[in-house]
Amino acid sequence: MKLHFMAFLALFALAASAAASVCQRTLHDGWRFRQGSSEIWHPARVPGNTHLDLMRERIIDDPFFRLNERAVQWVDKEDWMYETRFTPTVSELSATNQVIVFKGLDTYADVYLNHQRICEADNMHREWRCNVKGILKEGENLLEVYFKSPIRRNIPKFDALPYRHNTGPDHSQIGGIFDKTISPFARTAGFEYGWDWGPRLVTFGIWRPVVLETWSDARIADVWYIQKDVTKARAKLRTVVEVEADRPVERAKVAICADGRRVAGRTVSLSKGINKIALDYTVNRPRLWWTNGLGEPYLTKMVAMLDAGCRDTVATRLGIRSLKLHNDKDEHGHNLYFELNGEPLYAKGSNMVPNDNFLSRLNDSIYRRVVKDAADVNMNMIRVWGGGIYEDDAFYNYCDEMGILVWQDFMFACQTYEVDSAFLATIRQEAIDNVRRLRNHACIAVYAGNNEEQDVWFGWGGKKRYFDEMGQGERVWKMQRSIFYEVLPEVVSLYGGGTAYRPSSPWAFEDTPSDGVNGDDHYWGVWHGGDPIEAYFDHHVRFQSEYGFQSFPEYESVLKFNPDPRDHDIYSEVMMAHQKAGTYANHRIEEYMRRDYRVPDDFKAFLYVSQVLQADAVKMGMEAFRRDRPYCMGGLVWQLNDCWPVASWSSRDYYGRWKALHYVTKKAYDDILVSPRVKADDAKAHGNRQVAALPGQEDTGVKSSSDVAIGRKVLEVKLVNDRRSAANGILRVQAMTIDGDVVWEKTEKVSLPKNCAVDAGTVRVADMLGGENPANVFFYITFKTGGKTYYNIAYPLRQKYMAYRKPKIETGIVASADGYDVTLRSDIFARAVFMKIKGIDNFFSDNYFDLLPGQKRTVHVTTSKDLATFSHELEITTLGDGYED
Repeated sequence: MKLHFMAFLALFALAASAAASVCQRTLHDGWRFRQGSSEIWHPARVPGNTHLDLMRERIIDDPFFRLNERAVQWVDKEDWMYETRFTPTVSELSATNQVIVFKGLDTYADVYLNHQRICEADNMHREWRCNVKGILKEGENLLEVYFKSPIRRNIPKFDALPYRHNTGPDHSQIGGIFDKTISPFARTAGFEYGWDWGPRLVTFGIWRPVVLETWSDARIADVWYIQKDVTKARAKLRTVVEVEADRPVERAKVAICADGRRVAGRTVSLSKGINKIALDYTVNRPRLWWTNGLGEPYLTKMVAMLDAGCRDTVATRLGIRSLKLHNDKDEHGHNLYFELNGEPLYAKGSNMVPNDNFLSRLNDSIYRRVVKDAADVNMNMIRVWGGGIYEDDAFYNYCDEMGILVWQDFMFACQTYEVDSAFLATIRQEAIDNVRRLRNHACIAVYAGNNEEQDVWFGWGGKKRYFDEMGQGERVWKMQRSIFYEVLPEVVSLYGGGTAYRPSSPWAFEDTPSDGVNGDDHYWGVWHGGDPIEAYFDHHVRFQSEYGFQSFPEYESVLKFNPDPRDHDIYSEVMMAHQKAGTYANHRIEEYMRRDYRVPDDFKAFLYVSQVLQADAVKMGMEAFRRDRPYCMGGLVWQLNDCWPVASWSSRDYYGRWKALHYVTKKAYDDILVSPRVKADDAKAHGNRQVAALPGQEDTGVKSSSDVAIGRKVLEVKLVNDRRSAANGILRVQAMTIDGDVVWEKTEKVSLPKNCAVDAGTVRVADMLGGENPANVFFYITFKTGGKTYYNIAYPLRQKYMAYRKPKIETGIVASADGYDVTLRSDIFARAVFMKIKGIDNFFSDNYFDLLPGQKRTVHVTTSKDLATFSHELEITTLGDGYED
């Protein structure tokens, strides 16, 4: 077989014409732009957008800085012209086929080559292929793109309707168009119109590459790897090679190799046009692709080769795996979980919004960092949220490499859409373009038709409003159904290779967004509903695809967009401009902080405590849902990242700085979880009993299991194992004072089966205190197995009632690769230790951690600062710092 393959390679190398079939050249040089009503030209960058070009020309200031977002709202009311000139090569001019490919145009654009229109674009999510044969000429060619204002184009559509669409967070008031929410009419990324975490910056531009593609005779137009049946013993694959020929070819050779070994080949006759050639074959003992934490995400190097008088090759990195989404009926309703290579998978991850409002700024290194940051804290899934974009290939490549599954929404979110035949046609092609582009990625786990459209209709009063108030219910629902129950599932079925499709997220049934016993759920009782954080433990669902809690960015990040100390108040005009959920959100943070923490007066300290609050809250949710396996088989936090500097639900801020939440995620998402919970021994009978507030501590009136008397509290410990193998180890439960004295201890051997959550025991809190004041005691629980120790900490009282003190923390600093290793040691228990230096160009390997009395913890700090500067700037903050004031 190997000799046969080598002979094929030799023939391939000496094939007639001896030239590659396809030539591709980016057309990114020499662009300039002007306002449609002006004759003044300015230099432009492609890929790019108009706002960035205007910023470089100093026509507008950075919209991310202070209040500048308001000053640039005029940009989206104008038309903009872009043009460049280029000269084709001799080989490009002699090619039989000549196409200019725009990978992304945002959004309404007419494209001209040498004054002939070659494209009329209306959808930023599509690829546009423009045949320029007969238009491309020798010498200089003029390529023009005329972008039309989506605001002026769609306001007449808004005005013409006898009803208004539900439009979620469309910030039309900031945009200066009053109540004219025109986002449902445009296939533009929804977040550009504003969201409760993002600005209103409706952009224009050639936001993805533009390529001159030329070829003659034949080319490989597409390669599709269909994984028909995959086991550890063998993988049965079908590869469909799509060959486009401009003439008949009698004997064309097509072959597939995997990791340098030929696995399939055929000699075929080609007709003019598209030829689909299917090759079936088996790979024995394949190296399987696994998610982060379960195994190696191995990628097999696949190459498809064509010899048809010319030659072409397409290389693909393929993760060979069996992936199924179960939605089976059981005694409760219908489960929802992924099965990877025969193993049930608990999905641990987060929701991702676009990483920048100006999408052309996103590059390979940014995508690598965001995916690596997810993998580094033990995530195995990212949900690409439906109000943004189908991400760049680099994102999915890194997800493949790092073992991160992708829950892929189609780009619809939180509103109803006005649908006619043209709108439906462009949606269909948008879906085809992106499903075809993504289908060979091992990371693609499921497609969802939208984000929260079912909630808009059935849960947020949309159905009642359209039917009862406007008499348009049947018509409007029919339009939505045509997208999510007809076009999109048909495209996924035809082009998705067996990838699962769900009409919405959340979704239980067509008339039910979520019900707790079927499908996925978005739970916002904690935060929007004002429920106690402990309510996570009472919320039982099959798959939690959204939940979260807000915080502010850290102080050093705030200085980047708000450097003036006079504006360092969370209600200042500048801070409120970067709090898109409004005063309501600030009130929520304060309300929850008063319930559980001592609220600092200092701005910098308030930002810090807001992050500790967020981390503690979401960590509780992570643990609650993991404890619930196998009933609940996934938890995706809202949200992973930001598109601009803002107070939000993110675990990483816009600058890539890890918040406290991201740091604690690493332990909360580890393969084995130690999950202690202090609760009422009979929550039903005693859940409303309150302890008296300590002097000076205001009670909010919110009741939870944290408020019952000590005598009625128990410490419950659960262990969760996400491994593919059992774990035997030693469980130790200790009650320890703030000064480090152990007042109670219990140790036992535990056998933890694979893929399970088990009760590890319950102890009465009063029995563990050893006569100590509960405010002076915390519980330290460890599980040691295979040389690794997993741990967690629980508290008998709310944080504001704990008797924390400012610790004395010794530091030792040693220079190391790309920075310093800092070793910390505290005299007493130090809660939520936060380390920082000036600026944001640094990274701490660990932060916001709890430090036991006498315990040493070494943290690596990546920084270019010299030792003297670093030592001087290093600051350490703990929650106890403000408890002695």
